[in-house]
This record gives sequence, C-alpha cells and structure tokens, in this order.
Amino acid sequence: MIQTEIIEVISSKLKLIRIEEGYTQDKMAEILGVSKKTLVQIEKGRTNGSWTLIVAACALFRENSTMISILGKDPLEVIETVAHERIDKSKEKTLGGKIWWKEISETSGYRLQQNVISQHYRILDKKDYRWFSTFSKEEAEQRFLELENELW
Repeated sequence: MIQTEIIEVISSKLKLIRIEEGYTQDKMAEILGVSKKTLVQIEKGRTNGSWTLIVAACALFRENSTMISILGKDPLEVIETVAHERIDKSKEKTLGGKIWWKEISETSGYRLQQNVISQHYRILDKKDYRWFSTFSKEEAEQRFLELENELW
C-alpha cells in the first residue's frame, strides 16, 4: 500500500466513517479542519483528501470499524510506515497480532508478521514490542535476520 492508495481509499470511505460516527457534514468538516465544501467534494468523489487530511482522519478515527476494515487494527502504524517508508526502532508494545497479523517467521528472539489487510510487515520481540515495519518483504526479512544475529 502506498500513499496515493491510502488517500484514495480513505477519501472514498470518508462519508461512511462520518455516518458511522454520527456526525453531520458541518461537524465532520470542523473536526478534520476543512471547509464543508471541501468535505462535500470528497464525499461525492469529485476530489480526494490531502495527505494531511487523511492522516488526521486516521488519527482521529483510528478505532472506527470502517477505518479498521481498511487499514487494520492500527491505522496509525500503517500511516507511519508509509510516511517514513519503514520504521526501524523499538516502538510501543503491541497486542502481539492475534487477529490482524499472520506469522511469517519466528525465532528465539523475534517474530516477523504480515498484516492481513494492509499487507505491510513488522518485527516484534518476545514481549510484543514493535522493532521494524515496512511494505517490503525483502527488507523485512533482511532486518529480521540482522536482529536475530545481534542476539548471538
């Protein structure tokens, strides 16, 4: 998934997100920091939201069921991975990926997983802290080997 794909899919679902949250167009526009006219244009499919608007929507509605169905349980992780092209540092503790993730590889110290919705990869340690995220399988596998070798 790349930035333009995320912009297109979130823009196309913004009305559904708004309705699910029970907001009027006026209130949703206020929350997202855009004019009602802009929101109407996006909801009618005449234009897409800006990257900034989409990031704001993901942050503000990260627990919305429509948003989760588009990007998985942690929309902000997907957004952060796309924005930085990858994440290569220890981050917050995760829930371990019981639902939205499939295990690709596991060793004594780390697990490589792929998100079943966004298709991005991440590496978790034994305590479920995220160490790395990327959309590149090759990059994820390489970093997985590097981290495992650091243990030895």
